[in-house]
Amino acid sequence: MVEFKSIGEDVRVSDQAVIVRPELVTIGNHVAIDMWVYLSTKATIGNYIHIAPSVSIIGGAGAEIIMEDFSNIGSGGRIVCASDDFTQGLISPVVPVEYRTIISKPVIFKKFATLGVNCTVLPGVTLAEGCIVGANSVVTKDTEPWMIYAGSPARPIKVRERDRILESAKLLENK
Repeated sequence: MVEFKSIGEDVRVSDQAVIVRPELVTIGNHVAIDMWVYLSTKATIGNYIHIAPSVSIIGGAGAEIIMEDFSNIGSGGRIVCASDDFTQGLISPVVPVEYRTIISKPVIFKKFATLGVNCTVLPGVTLAEGCIVGANSVVTKDTEPWMIYAGSPARPIKVRERDRILESAKLLENK
């Protein structure tokens, strides 16, 4: 059995998910981590979170993802929390670190932030509260709250209505 740093109630982790360092993973309540998820980083996963099938969260033990309550990652998402700097040094996780230059910055999903299917997020990006990223987008920089983004690189395309979302979350949390 996998020994997480801590785990809440109503948590479902597929037996086909690969959590490389479970001792670095904190999971809240009402969380689903689906099949073929690959997680190699430190992770703080809040409440009411879904990580869909075929998601990769990579970067190794020194990298980190933080997912606040009600955030989600759609199928095929690629979250890169650490990567080689391609402008200098050798490139590959099998090359000793002293011969590489690594960019390692936490990726943060604020409350209600969600990625659509097949999106990529690069190191150091914060997805702002309520932000939605449309399918096949690449997020290279921080987003603005309650905006819908799309494209490569992702750009804001529309404001997201937030009142009902916040009201529903408050009712659910007080249940």
